[in-house]
Amino acid sequence: MSDLTKLTLAGARDALKAKEITSVELTTAYLEAMDHAKALNAYVLTTADKALDMAKASDAKLARGDGGALEGLPLGIKDLFATEGVRTTACSHILDNFIPPYESTVTSNLWRDGAVMLGKLNNDEFAMGSSNETSYFGPVVNPWRRNSDDASLVPGGSSGGSSAAVAARLCLAATATDTGGSIRQPAAFTGTVGIKPTYGRCSRWGVVAFASSLDQAGPITRDVRDAAIMLRSMAGYDDKDSTSVDKPVPDYEAVLGRGVKGLRVGIPKEYRVDGMPPEIDALWTRGIEWLKAAGAEIVDVSLPTTKYALPTYYIVAPAEASSNLARYDGVRYGLRVEGKDITEMYEKTRAEGFGPEVRRRVLIGTYVLSAGYYDAYYLKAQKVRTLIARDFAEAYKSCDVLLTPTAPSAAFAIGEKTADPLSMYLNDVFTVTVNLAGLPGISVPAGLSSDGLPLGLQLIGRTFDEETLLRAAFALEEAAAFKAEPTTWWKA
Repeated sequence: MSDLTKLTLAGARDALKAKEITSVELTTAYLEAMDHAKALNAYVLTTADKALDMAKASDAKLARGDGGALEGLPLGIKDLFATEGVRTTACSHILDNFIPPYESTVTSNLWRDGAVMLGKLNNDEFAMGSSNETSYFGPVVNPWRRNSDDASLVPGGSSGGSSAAVAARLCLAATATDTGGSIRQPAAFTGTVGIKPTYGRCSRWGVVAFASSLDQAGPITRDVRDAAIMLRSMAGYDDKDSTSVDKPVPDYEAVLGRGVKGLRVGIPKEYRVDGMPPEIDALWTRGIEWLKAAGAEIVDVSLPTTKYALPTYYIVAPAEASSNLARYDGVRYGLRVEGKDITEMYEKTRAEGFGPEVRRRVLIGTYVLSAGYYDAYYLKAQKVRTLIARDFAEAYKSCDVLLTPTAPSAAFAIGEKTADPLSMYLNDVFTVTVNLAGLPGISVPAGLSSDGLPLGLQLIGRTFDEETLLRAAFALEEAAAFKAEPTTWWKA
């Protein structure tokens, strides 16, 4: 085989089982690719020795015919997932050189099924960002470039390392997390597939918390089949996570290819926002036509509370972040900056340890939770959140899935929006509602912008109905027939 890194996860799985390749060969090919892609800054830590040891163990199992569902398949792990004995920092200075003595449940599930860890992937600090520019380790560079210039573009955030690594073939697939769009938006920006499962489908235990009622783990992959395979391994009930839901995990791959004949696809009228680029609107229209041609029934639906989703999210998420990040105080673990007394030590540690975006969100969150403002902001936001969830429940009385754009634009240049937080936050306009309502959503690459950059379409499903969601996504993927790839400029 000429280039092992061109295989999909499903293709590599089948080749390993057929003994056409070995896990050591595959893992070595990825480690070499990673070595030539330092310019992308996708990985913050490479675990080459561990990867090769895991690959050797997988080859031994495969030789005996014992392999698990992901046996010998090399993956990248977002630096938000605790990995036992391997540095986990959430890409923050405040967690400098933190080495967890435990393994997150999601990564434990992956290792149980035989996956190989290539290293830890870059992300926005504590997952707070839409462009992967807030990381203590520096920004991730999107492997895609515009036709018109060679400007370095963002890969989306917060899972930018995951999306860039998958798009640049630096891993077969990657773990990611999604609090307001942090799986789906990076997938749209890099021509990859990203699925955010239903809240409670994947355990949050061992995943560094941002906003506990919104965070959910999921995969970023090359195609929908790979997403189905990854999700089946990542998902499952966990009694260590009080928000985990005890439901059986279906064989998601088995439903692919069943088509969408008879499926009702809802088109929410409120998602046609002012100022949306014509090419995004045109892609959405094409997506509707593709699904209709495949046999789906197109239904117009209304989600009237959508217009309040962004302000609601940017009250709820910072409030939970303010509470979750209180544990980083310089006393228990991580960075400590000495002061003349304990109060000054707290202040100096947190001022030096947290980057500007994290500090901004902690301050906003502390403000909306403070006496006199709690009712006016936080309590009201929770009520609006209930209305958003109710809108979706009403819409699903007349449809099975919803189709929307994933992001309001293609990838933008690094530094282009950092001075304007509001402009940055608007990147999540189509994705935050899904987290607020706890629903599953998936982004599928569906076309190119006028500048040759990937654009994604988003499908949103009912709670714990990832099967229908993946079935529709597979049909959309087949219709879109997206085959474009970034040129490998970073190898030069």
